[in-house]
Amino acid sequence: MNNQTLVIYDFKVLYEILSEIENYLNFNLIKINKLKEFNPNSLENYLIISDRKKKDVVEQIIVNKFPIDIKKLIENINIKFLKKKYSQQSEINLGNYKLNLNSRRIHKNEISLNLTEREANIIIFLNNSNKPVKISKLQTEVWGHNSKLETHTVETHIYRLRKKINNIFKDNNFIKSLKTGYTL
Repeated sequence: MNNQTLVIYDFKVLYEILSEIENYLNFNLIKINKLKEFNPNSLENYLIISDRKKKDVVEQIIVNKFPIDIKKLIENINIKFLKKKYSQQSEINLGNYKLNLNSRRIHKNEISLNLTEREANIIIFLNNSNKPVKISKLQTEVWGHNSKLETHTVETHIYRLRKKINNIFKDNNFIKSLKTGYTL
């Protein structure tokens, strides 16, 4: 069974057209007349299509140019599903946050922040660690330093990253500093 679902919202004509060719589509169809009829948690991968923009609906496609080129519409729907799947595969859950590996953007609710590659790598490494990470381990694994040289590079980067996150998300506890090392 295909796990991609196109939810057709208050657009009877489009539903009827797509229903005729449903066996040839790469996605399932659902028709709803009211948003309260739809439970997004019941579907793994969905897009909502309508003839006008719906407030508070994130995953939507608007079709308001007529006549509709069905072949082109189906192609656009398939592309949207592919992009969505690719985007979902590139996101890491970090508690209340999500980190998009492709864009190196961390976001919480509607707020987001661009990260440098190094900042993203620090967060990924800390997230993948089951225990606090010592500065020397971050130096070796994230920076590739194998020497025992005394450097404050790690501390400086973590300080700046914490400050950046606190300025945007008002979160002083995103990266915690313990006696045994750093942790998320």
